[in-house]
Amino acid sequence: MKTDERIALAMAELLRKQGYGATGINQLARAAGAPTGSIYHHFKGGKREVAAAALRQTGAAYIQLLPLLLDAHADLAVAIEAAFAAAAEDMENTGWANMCPVGTVTAEVADTEPTLREVAAEVMGTWIDEGSRYLTTRGLSETDSRSVIFAILTAIEGAFVLARGLRSAEPFLAAGRSVAAYVASLERAERAARAAGAPGAARARAKA
Repeated sequence: MKTDERIALAMAELLRKQGYGATGINQLARAAGAPTGSIYHHFKGGKREVAAAALRQTGAAYIQLLPLLLDAHADLAVAIEAAFAAAAEDMENTGWANMCPVGTVTAEVADTEPTLREVAAEVMGTWIDEGSRYLTTRGLSETDSRSVIFAILTAIEGAFVLARGLRSAEPFLAAGRSVAAYVASLERAERAARAAGAPGAARARAKA
């Protein structure tokens, strides 16, 4: 792994565990196994630039988890509930420390670090676009796909916070069941619409 990638990865881990404000350059250097001067060599903007790179690197990796987790199940609703359960297990196994660095940093610095807020928004926008595209391959309409990816992201980011505060997997499990039920209702409506042969009207009746 290149030095700049190693530094960004170390920053992502620190952001995940303790946030942006509590992370210092010297601590980052120790975590990355790199001299302090090396950080400024690769990231002229210092801590802020490293954090931006960490958010982008982590964000790109996280969205790849969507197909990896959901492709294991033919039924999309079942897949989503299983993915939330896996996230709950992972967080519990890390001592409730495995937060999402993108969500953590956004909540912490949205009003004080506009550059990082913009980077976080960029990452989230990519999640929404790529997640929506994936969900259309699983049979949802474009409109429903966008709605579902918002539901997934909102539920899982909230579950991270509640699970860490409560030291409980229950928020993930409850969120997974709720999103899965929502997806199942959309799929039922779509099947009803197709069976009726009039997608727009039938779907409206099915949802009513």
